[in-house]
Amino acid sequence: MSVTLTLLALRQLRPNARHVLWPRIDQKSCLKAVSAAGLTPVPIENLLDGDELRTDLDALAAKLSEIGADDVLCVLTTTSCFAPRGVDKLLDVARLCAEQGVPHLCNNAYGVQCDRCMKAIASASRHGRLDCFIQSTDKNFLVPVGGAIVATADGRHGPELLAKVRSTYAGRASISPVLDLFCTLLHLGADGWLRLLERRRASFPDFRRKLEAVAAKHGERVLHTPNNGISMSVTLTPPEGSKPAGSLGASLFVRLVSGLRVVTPSAAGKTVGGIPFESYGAHYSGYPCAYFSVACAIGIADGDVDLFLRRLDKALAEWKKPPRQPKAKAGGADGAAGNGSCAAKDRDLAKDFRPNPSAKEFVPAAQPAACMTAAPPCSAEKAEEKGVAAE
Repeated sequence: MSVTLTLLALRQLRPNARHVLWPRIDQKSCLKAVSAAGLTPVPIENLLDGDELRTDLDALAAKLSEIGADDVLCVLTTTSCFAPRGVDKLLDVARLCAEQGVPHLCNNAYGVQCDRCMKAIASASRHGRLDCFIQSTDKNFLVPVGGAIVATADGRHGPELLAKVRSTYAGRASISPVLDLFCTLLHLGADGWLRLLERRRASFPDFRRKLEAVAAKHGERVLHTPNNGISMSVTLTPPEGSKPAGSLGASLFVRLVSGLRVVTPSAAGKTVGGIPFESYGAHYSGYPCAYFSVACAIGIADGDVDLFLRRLDKALAEWKKPPRQPKAKAGGADGAAGNGSCAAKDRDLAKDFRPNPSAKEFVPAAQPAACMTAAPPCSAEKAEEKGVAAE
């Protein structure tokens, strides 16, 4: 909603522009934010650089020239995202926007906790054009979902846009997100919050090293994504006749592991917000392998990492296990001579339903205790006698 509000404010500054150039990130909320503002999103396909997906600057510049700078409301980039997508090339995009006179917004959803994302924002604001960047409070400050912060570090273009965002806001929203953030920051203090950031940063390389060991144990590998400091991805190679890749996520969910994202690239198309995508969910059309993504986010502890990896190890072993083959019948071709263990199980099962000749009659189970039975309806006369108020 904050992205939509910012786009609506920007429309007042550029009333004739209707297109938003958007390096592809397969997250429905981004498309919905653009569509809700009555604008036309123009996806820019990413480039596959080794394992990692990066911004295609040539395609972005070509599309900007094709549409025309006057008809482009802004370029909407992304920092924090699911691997194997990396942080957008903010500095290069910011320089392109400054050269063409096009506003530049950044979706920094959970990038505040990552120094790599914040350094990219600072560099783009200082050496190019980055009008404002938007981040969630819940993803960065350990508060409930519902709040966002719109900020700028660009002294030339940012203040005007922020003033327009403030004047566009209609009011009447709940104050709960503000109170949640205020109380949490008072509880943590500056030192406490910085310690959480440092612990997350220090946990990331250790998490990756342990994840690589678990992946190698099961014949997989961690994808090389050096420009993503929060999320990691592991390949998924299903053996012959194994379960589909998506079942791994279900197996971990029942083990109380949430947030893991399994992606199976497919040539099947999907339409989101009126725009057709191929292999939606992978940020790219035709990624070469299936994978799952995990994140090392703020608030994580060493015990959380170890517990997750133990459960992941068990889930991968179960997923990789070949399915059981049905046992052959013990009899002839038509099975008339017997059917092996199945027949034995049927005989054992039948014993449970044979009548017992020694039993004289069926004795019902004991009635439930009085405290478990429903009380009979109470009449008005009896209620008055007991002192119960009757309507």
